Amino acid sequence: MGRRDWSLLLALSVAWGASFFFGKLALRELPPLTIALGRFGLAALMLLAVVRAAGLRIPRRPAAFLLMGLLNNVIPFCLLIWAQTRISSGTAAILNASTPLFTVVVAHVLTRDERMTPARVTGTAVGLAGVAVMMGADAFHGLQAEIAAQLACVAAALSYAFAGVFGRRFARQSPLVTAAGQLAASTVVLVPIVGAVDAPWRLPHPGPLTWAALGGIALISTALGYVLYFRVLRTSGATNVLLVTLLIPVTATILGVGVLGERLEVRQIVGMALIGGGLLVVDGRLGRLVRCRWWRPAGGPRPV
Repeated sequence: MGRRDWSLLLALSVAWGASFFFGKLALRELPPLTIALGRFGLAALMLLAVVRAAGLRIPRRPAAFLLMGLLNNVIPFCLLIWAQTRISSGTAAILNASTPLFTVVVAHVLTRDERMTPARVTGTAVGLAGVAVMMGADAFHGLQAEIAAQLACVAAALSYAFAGVFGRRFARQSPLVTAAGQLAASTVVLVPIVGAVDAPWRLPHPGPLTWAALGGIALISTALGYVLYFRVLRTSGATNVLLVTLLIPVTATILGVGVLGERLEVRQIVGMALIGGGLLVVDGRLGRLVRCRWWRPAGGPRPV
């Protein structure tokens, strides 16, 4: 990826990392599935309005948008929410960070131009180790219990991997249009689920802070986030865009320290360093640096 794509990927990690901050505020008064419906519904309305104002149109591909919405939003979100009622959020975060590893395998099998390479596998594994270090030993407590919940997190990561590969078929269309289409489809699917589980019309009316948090998670983390997601997916492929799951814990931690006043611990700094090193390996920059410094023949020219 070029510098612009890395910048967009970092911006995407900030947008999605901020969802943890907004989610903590919204969860004080609303249940998770209701937040998901508000998140996807408000984001879809905003993006559809922008699409209309820009003179674009949503192509009539309901099946494609529906499948993308299921794979990228509804299925993984419901699995992760259910899993986090039985396992710690740290364990769920580590298992969710395995998404790039699954994407490397899925893309290798289903595509011709995103092949599995030692650098991709090694770099992603190092980044995953960094996430584990950031979360700390507490995330591994009870690892032998609640196997079903852990498998649900793995299934969510696998769903994200398939969504990344499937989303490549929208490459010729505007990221704005693709984001609007899949969010609208996700909203349609979630309406009956939320109605049956949460019955949100019976909930107490949320306060201004909750509405602000819901607006933030919808407009910044979802609407803007998915436009960035499909932009990087179109230019850099599924394997690269889903490296964002390694960056999300970093940006979430930084936001927690800077906004919520949380304490930055040594393990988090070490974990961030590992994640950064893993991304350099995936990108190939670290390998080129090592070759240039250590593999240069004596007296010979520096390799290009």
